[in-house]
Amino acid sequence: MEKTNSETSSKRTFTDYLRLWFKWVLDPLGGFFNRLGLTPNMMTMLGLLGNTAGALFLARGEMLAGGILVLVMTPIDALDGTMARLRGESSDFGAFVDSVSDRYSELIIYGGLLYYFLTQGDPVGGMLVFGAAAGSVLVSYVKARAEGLGYEAKVGLLTRAERYIVLAPSLVFNQLYIGLGIIAVFANITALQRIWHVRRRAHEKARSG
Repeated sequence: MEKTNSETSSKRTFTDYLRLWFKWVLDPLGGFFNRLGLTPNMMTMLGLLGNTAGALFLARGEMLAGGILVLVMTPIDALDGTMARLRGESSDFGAFVDSVSDRYSELIIYGGLLYYFLTQGDPVGGMLVFGAAAGSVLVSYVKARAEGLGYEAKVGLLTRAERYIVLAPSLVFNQLYIGLGIIAVFANITALQRIWHVRRRAHEKARSG
């Protein structure tokens, strides 16, 4: 639970609930990888490399292979935080590296899809990728900027976990327009929800101050 300068957050995101629901799987796996001598940062890099490999398949139009890699890398990417917690080594810098690698992973995947659409001469697909990437980045940026000002901003329809739940099956089943369209629309709506939430909190703070 994260405490900001102005409030203590009591809300959990869908990602938080997923970690709780699958704790019975993540904890044993995290313990296993710790015993193998792997570190949380190694798992972070493994997730990034795996998603990069997936993006290369996507760029070549091999959506099934790329989608499976993205699908597999998502739970692996969740293990770094679990491993750090089990080792008693959770740190602000580790969380920072994890967040940055998450953004890189997501944008690399979109980059692979953008390359594919460009080689296919498909401007509609390219614009959908742009909309999805822009919305995904803005969701994270608005949250980070809000927290820098002392406000919690975890609200919204489509956080990172939901985006992967939409994206991975759309890649595996080659329904790119549907998946990217959903993300392009609802990720940007999520960013606007967070902006509105921070605006409301800022006005409440101004009135109470």
